[in-house]
Amino acid sequence: MGIPELFLTGIGLAMDAFAISICKGLGTDRERRLRCALVCGLWFGGFQFLMPLLGYAGGSFVVRYLEAFDHWIAFVLLFLIGANMIRESFTESGEDETASLNPGEMLLLAIATSIDALAVGITFAALGVRILSACSIIGLTTFAISFAGAMGGSLFGSRMEKYSKTVGGAVLILIGLRILIQGLMS
Repeated sequence: MGIPELFLTGIGLAMDAFAISICKGLGTDRERRLRCALVCGLWFGGFQFLMPLLGYAGGSFVVRYLEAFDHWIAFVLLFLIGANMIRESFTESGEDETASLNPGEMLLLAIATSIDALAVGITFAALGVRILSACSIIGLTTFAISFAGAMGGSLFGSRMEKYSKTVGGAVLILIGLRILIQGLMS
């Protein structure tokens, strides 16, 4: 597997992280835009680097047990986080907007968006792919895409500030639903 194929694999794996980064950016003001983009890029890029590595190391043993319900895990995590964002959009609070970037929430989002990368790592083992190079390309690609998504979301979020958390939460729920439907159909 060459660099172009690994780059395309990274783009494919990064799409959910991109959508969530846009949602995170929607709820971020201009002053915190760069911080939001860096946090999203690091969390999502880091997990897209780590999960194929774990899949490669763990082989089919771990994934065989996870793939039966991985879509449920992703759906529940994204649904809960999305529902919480929608709930927060209807309550006035003096909380700092960066609360949406707290490590616990970002960890759950990073896991939910990178579970499929675990299976990619097993494929890499079967193909004899140089795993550190592959994971680096995927992780850096996801970092760049997530960074761009958060920056773009922030630009649009400032225009629709009042509804951005509601829209972001609804998008997370829809992404979770799509993952669930795809998992149930396969």
